[in-house]
Amino acid sequence: MEKKTNIQLTAAEMSVLWTQYINDTASVCVVSHFLEKVEDEEVHPVLKFALDGSEKNLAFLKELFQKEKFPIPLGFTKEDVNKDAPRLFSDTFSLIYLRNMSILGMAAASGAIGFSTRSDVVSFFKSVLKTAVGLQDLTRNLMLKQGTYIRPPYISVPDKVDFVGKQHFLAGFMGDKRPLTAHEITMLFNNIQTNAIGKTLIMGFAQTAKRKEVKEYFLRGKRIAQKHIDLFSDILKKEDLPAPMTWDTALTDSTVPVFSDKLMIFHISAMIAAGIGNYGASMSGSPRRDLALRYASLVPEIGLYAEDGANIMISHSWLEEPPQTDDRDQIIKKNN
Repeated sequence: MEKKTNIQLTAAEMSVLWTQYINDTASVCVVSHFLEKVEDEEVHPVLKFALDGSEKNLAFLKELFQKEKFPIPLGFTKEDVNKDAPRLFSDTFSLIYLRNMSILGMAAASGAIGFSTRSDVVSFFKSVLKTAVGLQDLTRNLMLKQGTYIRPPYISVPDKVDFVGKQHFLAGFMGDKRPLTAHEITMLFNNIQTNAIGKTLIMGFAQTAKRKEVKEYFLRGKRIAQKHIDLFSDILKKEDLPAPMTWDTALTDSTVPVFSDKLMIFHISAMIAAGIGNYGASMSGSPRRDLALRYASLVPEIGLYAEDGANIMISHSWLEEPPQTDDRDQIIKKNN
């Protein structure tokens, strides 16, 4: 059988490869700053592992893009990080941040493997997934050792297998509400944690942003994150379940710019996109009507916030265009 060569990249492969490249350039900027300022000797090798993983990914992607005659994205460079700026986040927060990024990385790599067809692209994303799993293990183990890992709430083990027998299982607006399911608790816990991480990150960005509109944008994001933390925490507390702590104290008082406004807005936009995905999954996994409606009511708010961030990026020519199909109408008009 003839061996096929020069198989063209599909639209799906272009999308996941381009996105991976942009995200890894941003990761190199952020993690390199953490590594430059780290004081905890136990955290240092974890940061080095994360940085090495992103740099390895970029080396492969550059070679692939060149081979495919695909324009190498600009992404983010050393110009987007001030290596001489004082530390902005604590070592504990950098560890928490890496753990959250590893979770997002595992989800993205798993999806990319499913979307990809070419063997070299599939192999690449298997490697990305392996690195993300390794980073998750490193961060979890160190956080457990240092006492900074926050476990989800515990609940009683069920006495027996049972089946839903009444529509009351879905109720949530009128009368008595059934107790939360384990999955609903997990989603609430996760959304509190991700909003808390986002809030701390955005507070640091607000302290160091150069432009007034960017600073105001971050302050608005801080208020939104705190509102969502309070909403989800109240639901858990009403069920006599503990809500996870936040990490506001993981932030220093430095106001010296560390990252470019472009990088910071991109980073928050990426986290918002992940948050919308989390809310969608939480909505579909929460049969109790009041919870599903709560998630549905919050999505437009963060969606509008993300759109306003995109508009700021567009106004400053910061938003890099992803690969897209040819505009046939424009091609036809050019020939007239």
